[in-house]
Amino acid sequence: MWGDGKQTRSFCYIDDAVEGVLRLMRSDVTEPINMGSDEMVSMNEMASIVLGFGAGELPIKHIPGPEGVRGRNSDNTLCKEKLGWAPSIPIRDGLKLTYDWIKAEIEAERKGGRQINYTKSRVVHQDAASLELNKPLFTNEIGDDGESITVFENVAKKAKTDK
Repeated sequence: MWGDGKQTRSFCYIDDAVEGVLRLMRSDVTEPINMGSDEMVSMNEMASIVLGFGAGELPIKHIPGPEGVRGRNSDNTLCKEKLGWAPSIPIRDGLKLTYDWIKAEIEAERKGGRQINYTKSRVVHQDAASLELNKPLFTNEIGDDGESITVFENVAKKAKTDK
């Protein structure tokens, strides 16, 4: 984990996000409003929550890297005032629903005979060198010029081929 893990963020479960967008679309509100969760968690807490669903006790390695701002949270004052509503699904509940869904999907794939290694990215190759600050991450692919293709180049290439 980059940094000491004490940086905080808030996360909004997709059902709340969709509900908020639908309420906003049906309203006469024309100004921008926040509609994220106001439940803040540190990245250490986030890791603990997720690990608690199935992995149990695993060490968290804190490494130097970009941490962003120390704390970030959604101010839902306008959302509550204008829409009479705010996101309500706690992070632990949303993550549990997501974890259970992903686990069921992987189990269904395995029962169907598909054995996919989800422990490695097919887009990004990450190693110690790629974690150095101010350097782009590189993929396993080599471009026509013999150089590694950056993540951004690979994503752009994938976007063109998906059209």
